[in-house]
Formats: sequence, C-alpha cells, structure tokens
Amino acid sequence: MDYSKFKSGSDIRGYALGDESNPLYMSDEMVMRASAAFLAWLKNRTGKKNVCVSVGHDSRLSAERIKNAVIKALVSNGARVFDCGLSSTPAMFMTTVELSCDGAVQITASHHPKDRNGLKFFTRDGGLDGSDIAEILKNAGATEDALGAKNDECIPCDFMKRYSEILREMIIDGVDDKADRNHPLAGMKIVVDAGNGVGGFYASDVLAPLGADISGSLYLDPDGNFPNHAPNPENAAAMECVSKAAVAADADFGVIFDTDVDRAACVGKGGFEINRNRLVALASKIALKGCPNSTIVTDSVTSDGLAEFIKQNGGTHLRFKRGYRNVINKQIELEKSGTKCPLAMETSGHAAFAENYYLDDGAYLITKLIIEAAALAKEGKSLDNLIENLREPVEEKELRFKILCDDFRPEGEKIISLFEKAATENDGWCAAEDNHEGIRINADKSCGNGWFLVRLSVHDPIIVLNAESDETGGIIKMCKDIYDVISTAENLDKLDISALTDFIK
Repeated sequence: MDYSKFKSGSDIRGYALGDESNPLYMSDEMVMRASAAFLAWLKNRTGKKNVCVSVGHDSRLSAERIKNAVIKALVSNGARVFDCGLSSTPAMFMTTVELSCDGAVQITASHHPKDRNGLKFFTRDGGLDGSDIAEILKNAGATEDALGAKNDECIPCDFMKRYSEILREMIIDGVDDKADRNHPLAGMKIVVDAGNGVGGFYASDVLAPLGADISGSLYLDPDGNFPNHAPNPENAAAMECVSKAAVAADADFGVIFDTDVDRAACVGKGGFEINRNRLVALASKIALKGCPNSTIVTDSVTSDGLAEFIKQNGGTHLRFKRGYRNVINKQIELEKSGTKCPLAMETSGHAAFAENYYLDDGAYLITKLIIEAAALAKEGKSLDNLIENLREPVEEKELRFKILCDDFRPEGEKIISLFEKAATENDGWCAAEDNHEGIRINADKSCGNGWFLVRLSVHDPIIVLNAESDETGGIIKMCKDIYDVISTAENLDKLDISALTDFIK
C-alpha cells in the first residue's frame, strides 16, 4: 500500500468512516503503522530509548477508534502514554512544555467533513514539517508489524484543565483589574460558537470563571456530526451564524473556533465580522504594539490594504506562501537571523505569536484580543476602532480549477508559467515584486484595478485564483483577461476551468 498518499502538507489525513475499501481509509492497521513509525522517528530524533507521548483528539465520530489504535501501537513499542481524551490541538503541543512529553499526537482533520480524520504530530520544537511526515509514512509502509512485544503504561490525563488555567491566568494578568482581579471580565458579554468541536471549553472553563456572561453562546457541546454548520472560521455561513448570535445577545464580542481550536475568528460590537484580512490586521496591530519596528509574515493571498496597514503601524510586511507551516517556519527563520517577527498569520485564521512557542493557537489569539477589548472598553472603544484605517477592496473572489491528471504538479506549473510570460507582455499587467508562490500580478485601471494570484493548492491537484479589485466590476475585467491567457494552454483538457467560464458568463 502506498502510504505516501495519506500525506496532507504537514499532517496525515484520510477517510475514517464509511467504506473500508477506500484507498485512503485510515484503518486500525494503517494508524498503528503510522504511530509506530512516528515513535521510531521520535526515538531516533531524541536519542532516547524510553519516551513519553501524549495523545488527544477532537470531537469526530472516529476519534475513539483511532485513539485506541494509536495508543496500542505506542505502548506496545515501549512508549509511556498520557491519554488526554478530548483536547484542542494547541493543548496537545503544550503537553510537551507542561508535562515534558517528548512528543504528542492529536487526532483531527481540522474543518474537513465528518468522515475524515487525521494525525498531527508535535515535538517540543512544534509541529512536524512535510518532509518529516513523508519519512514517517515511508517507514510506516515498510513496517512489517506495527505492534511490539512491550506493554508500557497508559495514564489518563485531563490536561485541558491545566490548559484552561493557563489562559485564565493570561487574562487575569493582562487585564489586571485592581478592583476584582479574579473576575476581570465581569460586565462583558461574550458569545462563543464552538461549532460542536472542541472549543466549548473556552466559554465554560476560561471566560465564565472570570466573570464573563456567556449566555448567548452556541454549539458548545462536542458532536462529531457537526449538525449546525461547518466548524470553520472561513465559512461564510458559520461567520454569519456567530454574527447573528452576537447581535441577538447584544454581546460585546463574539468568537468562533474551528474543530480543534488552532484557528479562530471573531465579531465585534453589532456583529461586525473580523476574519481574514481584518483579523490579520487586528492581530498585527496588537503584535506591533508589543514589538515595534518588526516584521509580520502572512500568507500569499493577503490584500494590498493589509500591507499598507502594517506599514502605517510601524511594521514590515512579508507576504510569503500559503500554508500555516510555511509562514511559521519563515517566522522562525527570521527570528533566528536576528529579525524580530512577533506574528506569523494566515488569512485562514492560523496565528502564531513568537512569544507563544511559535504555535498557531486560536484560543491564544482570542485571549490576546479579549485582553485588548477589555482595555478599550474602559475608553468607550471596541476592537473595531483598531482597524478603522484598514483599506479594504471593493470586490474579492476565489476560484478553483481542478487539474485532471495524477501527475498534477507539472501541469499546474505550466499554467503558472503562462502567466509569468503574460505579465511581461500584457499592457496593464505587472508581476508583483514579492512573489514567493505562484505568480501575483498587479492590474492597472484599464485591466481591473487590483491584483490576482495564480497558485497551486498546498495539498490538492487544484490551481487557485485569488483576486481583489478596488472598483465594482474590476474582477470580471481581470477574469476575462485571465481566460484569454489560460485558454492558450497546450493541455487545456487537463484543467477544469468551468468555474472561470461560469463566473464570466
């Protein structure tokens, strides 16, 4: 079996419910092989014969089955295991700090449908890179027997209790309310939408004990069927849901998490949505206040207005690549070279603060925002005021084109090369100077008055087109020109551009 197909960026993902004949079905055997291979990788990396590994999971229906397979493989191969049960992904990393675990395994597929699941591995240095996952999967495929002859111990551990305490202490110290230090959020009404993922703890175990009114909160109970909406801050219906809930409750602040709480977004007073570029701008403003004249790393699809905003607030913007590990690794690289980089963030809601172990943690991000919101409330202001100078596009659009062949990367690169050539030939087009992924082209007023980016998806056989315009009708102008270029491709039959043609029509 080709285990390499389970690689999804820096994670392992596949199907965990339904037909076991699916080539990407995460059977117990596959899970045990991958877990045994991770343990071997961990022992080799640490040079230790006896290691300790924590295991946790999100609310998915397949979580318990997969957890049992992971633990079975680990203890039989000589690992001491902490069974952390229902946990957020960032909390599982924190076990390497607080419990001195050598490694951690989180069972999650983030915001993906309920029939998917996956494995995410951590060491004290953070999440593994894609090359590490490739090595682990290669060794998993070559493993003859995932089960060893040992029988080490498995210890139940409610680490979420400690993780919640860490966040509470952070708010108490950050707000520093002299009148009622233990209830710094008294008088604040905060709505939390956990989307039936893991994030319900943030309302009940972090906010409520500090005095916040959480009465308008939604979908706090874990339910792997995700019956109400996709647990995804990028999902328009999910954002609309938390916005309406915040308005209905007359809340000061609204919060939404993805399934495993490594991503988040929020809404301000009146349901004003703060996600994507707005959220990056808000986090950047707070990060730059604590670390002036520093660099903010973002993914490749952030707007020109965001770049201006970061510069206006005394920062340098480095627009890098899509993929949370890419932006975090760039952040770490900059810090090691002596360039201060307090924040690395994707528009998807992954936000890693250097002060927090370079960990993308949705709960930590929201905690930072709540501390700021509490300070602003004393001045009669809200978080919205911090980003009122953010210039936003008039239009924005994302289109996806599936590459219809197995060896998709070369075909995708050919399409990108067409646009690299066109950028030098088409009047009104100019390639952006800071291209780190695909090709980003600035279009003048005659060609749509904005920019577009053509890139390969991080994980899938898909070409992604992101576009923004500063005028009504600008994106349709750009898309017509984009069609003229893409339609000249030699193997156009290997690319489904129906999304583009339908949009133009």
